[in-house]
Amino acid sequence: MKCPYCGSPSNFIRVIDTREVTDGIRRRRECEKCKQRFTTYERVASMSLLVVKRDGRREEFDREKLVKSMRTACSKRAVSSAAIEAAAQDIESKLYAMNKSEVDGQLIGEMVMDHLRDIDDVAYVRFASVYRRFQDVGLMADEIKHLMARKQREQELKNQIPLPMEAD
Repeated sequence: MKCPYCGSPSNFIRVIDTREVTDGIRRRRECEKCKQRFTTYERVASMSLLVVKRDGRREEFDREKLVKSMRTACSKRAVSSAAIEAAAQDIESKLYAMNKSEVDGQLIGEMVMDHLRDIDDVAYVRFASVYRRFQDVGLMADEIKHLMARKQREQELKNQIPLPMEAD
């Protein structure tokens, strides 16, 4: 960094004040040579993430679009905004943790369905019907049967008595 007024290198610039702002850090600085003060802002550089759509198009990942689709699926259901936000945060974190510049839209759809399956059955079926583009009622009925069988297996696992562990 150089002083914007006299061009002095960073070893002549000191930080006077540091404050956190909504999207980063604001620092007030002073050049020791020319005594001029100026403000700098530091922000985390976010990695650009492109979503590859079914038709091959690529578009920027949009968290708000993700949340909106989940809210639509959960409309008029007893699902808290906090649950939707937590699911969206988890999905977004996992996508960025993959450390790829492009991610398949189908992967995001599957991740959303996994979360909705745990949050609310009806919201899951609503989202799946749009996402999987069910062409007839039979396909939707099959999806509901799979969901019911999975829920039954999960309930059976919860009801099992754990076996005592043997001491060595």
